[in-house]
Amino acid sequence: MNASSFPARRRVAITGIGCVTPIGTGVDALWTGLRAQQSAVRNATRFDVSIFRSQCAAEVPDFDPTQYVDARRVRRLDRFSQFAVVASQLALADGALDLNTVDRDRMGAMMGTALGGVGYAEEQAARFQQGGLRNVDATLALAVFGGAASCNMAIEFGVRGPNSTNAMSCASGAMAIGEAARQIRDGYADVMLAGGAEAPLATLCFGAFALIRAMSTRNDDPVHASRPFDADRDGFVMGEGSAVLLLESWDHAVARGARIYAELSGYGTTNDAHHMTAPHPQGTQAARCMRLALNDAAVTTDDVDYINAHGSSTPLNDPTESLAIHHVFGARAREVPVSGTKGYYGHALGASGAIEAAICALAVQRGWVPPTVNLERPDPACDLNLIQREGRDLSPRVVLSNSFGFGGINAALVFRRPS
Repeated sequence: MNASSFPARRRVAITGIGCVTPIGTGVDALWTGLRAQQSAVRNATRFDVSIFRSQCAAEVPDFDPTQYVDARRVRRLDRFSQFAVVASQLALADGALDLNTVDRDRMGAMMGTALGGVGYAEEQAARFQQGGLRNVDATLALAVFGGAASCNMAIEFGVRGPNSTNAMSCASGAMAIGEAARQIRDGYADVMLAGGAEAPLATLCFGAFALIRAMSTRNDDPVHASRPFDADRDGFVMGEGSAVLLLESWDHAVARGARIYAELSGYGTTNDAHHMTAPHPQGTQAARCMRLALNDAAVTTDDVDYINAHGSSTPLNDPTESLAIHHVFGARAREVPVSGTKGYYGHALGASGAIEAAICALAVQRGWVPPTVNLERPDPACDLNLIQREGRDLSPRVVLSNSFGFGGINAALVFRRPS
């Protein structure tokens, strides 16, 4: 088969955004939360954290999935799948997509999650210990695996195209979006729901991260516990939630007169092959990941107007990401505006990259980029043009978003202003 036999690469439009986050549920609430420039991190309330050295979390408040999904259906979904289905419902509504007009054989769902339904499994394990197998919910086997997210989305909306949920740690949401975009641009699908979901706020899940000393111990001041790039950061804050983007081929979106937030034009992924929890100290593969995404988007570093950093607020990640950005951008690393938004909503593990993708698309469409909440004393090792205190009125043409995870997984996405 010669090159002319392959179909031309198709452009990918972002036409809908759905989100369930600690700072807001729904796209307008998310935007309001961002403009408020305040952290949603508090002391965890859903379980007893007094036994742990870390006691802060970013919880989704007052989440009621029955506002969006039939109550009988909700009873068959754990919190993780509820997040995914509700975010998808919100994305479809935001994108004003009538599913009756779509070839659902050519519409799919792709999600990312670090832990899937493990939090629910933990709850059910306690019930088993107390009352035996008869006390365990019959849906457990169907809820615990990561693929429950995209499968439940497919069932809920009757979409029969490409379907998968990856479990590549904190990069998984971004990877799901990037892989879904490839399905569209290579001609395997016309429409995709893609993002991440995470519900890790349970005793053992939380405790496992406390055990490896990855999380902040600023328990007396939780609002300021997540502080990306700050010299006084001491670890990440665990969060929860979901974000789903409605992706369409450009022609499909234009044909139905859809509002387009941004074009998803580039995606790259690499692996450090170095350590399960520590990034490679030279940041070489994180840098290569960014370069791959920029090359995929056919843009240069001079075109990038804003970087949404992974910015996990851990002692190792933030300076390593800063170094990687310097590798890629050279002198422009001190010029292009950068912010890490996890200070708002904590680190929702596999959902983080999807939430940040939603923020990037909104920044492109609404002309404002958020600050790095709680950045009071920038670490000299993070020598970047960091956005502090107040967001900036900016109409970015090109935005780069980074997501890095355990196991040395790196992912980057590039968003462009529609044209």
